[in-house]
Amino acid sequence: MLVFAGAAAAQDGAAVFQANCANCHASADATQQGRNPSIDTLRRLSPEAILNALLNGKMRIQAVALSDPERRAIAEFLGGRALEAPNAGASVKPCNAIAPFGGPSGTAEWNGWGNGLSNTRFAKDGGIGAKDLPKLTLKWAFGYSGGVTAARAQPALVGNRLFVASDTGDVHALDPKTGCAYWSFRAKATVRTALLVAPYTLSNGGNGWAVFFGDLRANAYALDASTGQVIWVQKVDDHPYAAITGTLTYHSGRVFVPVQGLSEEVQGGRPEYECCTFRGSVSALDVGTGALVWKTYTVGEKQQRGTNARGTRQWGPAGGGIWSSPTIDPRRGAVYVSTGNGYADPPQPMTDAVIALDLQSGKVRWVNQLTADDTWTLGCRATNKDNPNCPATLGPDYDFSASPALTTIDGRDLLVLPQKSGMTYALDPEKQGALVWQHRIGQGSGRGGQYGGAVDERYAYFGVGDSTTNAPGGMVAVNLATGTRVWRTPPEKTLCGAPGRDCNAAQGAAVTAIPGAVLSGSYDGGLRAYAADDGSLLWQFDTNREFATVNGVKANGGSMDGPGPIVAGGLLIVNSGYGGIAGRPGNVLLVFGVE
Repeated sequence: MLVFAGAAAAQDGAAVFQANCANCHASADATQQGRNPSIDTLRRLSPEAILNALLNGKMRIQAVALSDPERRAIAEFLGGRALEAPNAGASVKPCNAIAPFGGPSGTAEWNGWGNGLSNTRFAKDGGIGAKDLPKLTLKWAFGYSGGVTAARAQPALVGNRLFVASDTGDVHALDPKTGCAYWSFRAKATVRTALLVAPYTLSNGGNGWAVFFGDLRANAYALDASTGQVIWVQKVDDHPYAAITGTLTYHSGRVFVPVQGLSEEVQGGRPEYECCTFRGSVSALDVGTGALVWKTYTVGEKQQRGTNARGTRQWGPAGGGIWSSPTIDPRRGAVYVSTGNGYADPPQPMTDAVIALDLQSGKVRWVNQLTADDTWTLGCRATNKDNPNCPATLGPDYDFSASPALTTIDGRDLLVLPQKSGMTYALDPEKQGALVWQHRIGQGSGRGGQYGGAVDERYAYFGVGDSTTNAPGGMVAVNLATGTRVWRTPPEKTLCGAPGRDCNAAQGAAVTAIPGAVLSGSYDGGLRAYAADDGSLLWQFDTNREFATVNGVKANGGSMDGPGPIVAGGLLIVNSGYGGIAGRPGNVLLVFGVE
């Protein structure tokens, strides 16, 4: 009888999985809320993707006690085959000649999350408008290697460089015309932030340009944009579940770093876990050295709340993570952030809120909490009087995952953003964040996110997430001055087939405005453009297929969520693929231009 190595590994992997993973991924109670992927969902991933999640991604804390052979055995058991040996040098195609990087050209850039300090996501000078959409063609595609199942790091196009990153922690500086690589760098963990380019002072006193980003181990990085050499790496939070998913923002010699702790939120309901101790924060770092200038937390210091039936200590308050990129208001000397829900009682006044901080000191100037008492932890029931692991009353999990967009209409400044509740808001930064208007765009959904609207001179545009409701998807435009609806467009027929858990019309991904149109990616794998005036569909592209890539990596598109498309220099650039708890995996970067 022949015994294959893969079969033996799978047998070992089944035992390791049962002992370490089945409690969260193979029981109905753990997966019924849709936050922990079931074993069937995990089996749709490649073994390389499973191993990457255990080493670099969101499961690294849970897997820290496992040996390397045990992690590999779990990956092969779930993936159904042996791991492939990495092919060194196959992930990029080096450029034949080095073109000097001179920094921003002054026009046609997309830098950071929202295309500027204000995070409006409006590509006014990106070189593509509504009239150009019918002439768009796919110029080239780039595949993210190493078992990547999600392409979540929004690229940046600055000068003659396209900066991209991936779930393996790989960061590349590409030629935007051809996709060849000038340099590559591997971070210590998964990179999901967008890339930001900003000036810094060289050790010899000269001036240079740096690329800034963060990883899922709460490390912030500064690399020389020309060479990829490390300038500094700064760990901004020591909590084991701290992570950076919001893009860093630069202003006047400092970079501002938001921190979230999602992985504790999904552990807190387990009786063996000391729930909960993570505190959301934003830190200001010196751009040249990475030294901490100030740090401000969003919830109070932890206090022991007692013990549960197992004798496990319980803590609180916790939560208030910052998912999104800070917004800078130079005129008022303020930085604005939006926050997530609480993880443990007592409820806090700065969760599910917009907060204004002093740029120089980090001192809180004002807070507008838009959903109070939202304390949520996976595995908890609606009321939990006898379970101290859980909040007494479970909140709806309606945190903010979008940056406040700072804009002006009729001489009045506004902060505009959507919430997972299905509400959108405009606040007055001149009046302590007072509510100017609110507009409902959807029913609200605890799963997924509302990752960002876009704002032009007249309207605010929002995709509708609502991924767990009976009516996900669609687009809404709101009059900036009044908050009244201009138009609403229902979702298109799903491009991925019949709607289901992994094929969904939700459009919670960040949207991007261009002159005369607004662009939106969907869970169904479609990238669509809508007319700014009336919401009519102008163009769509189906990413649900395999693409030939310039770097030779096998790549396909999938669900689109989180980051949005960028438009700069006459190019439209977008990632496709959002595998995980739900959504279809993908690992491709697509670059379009006008034919």
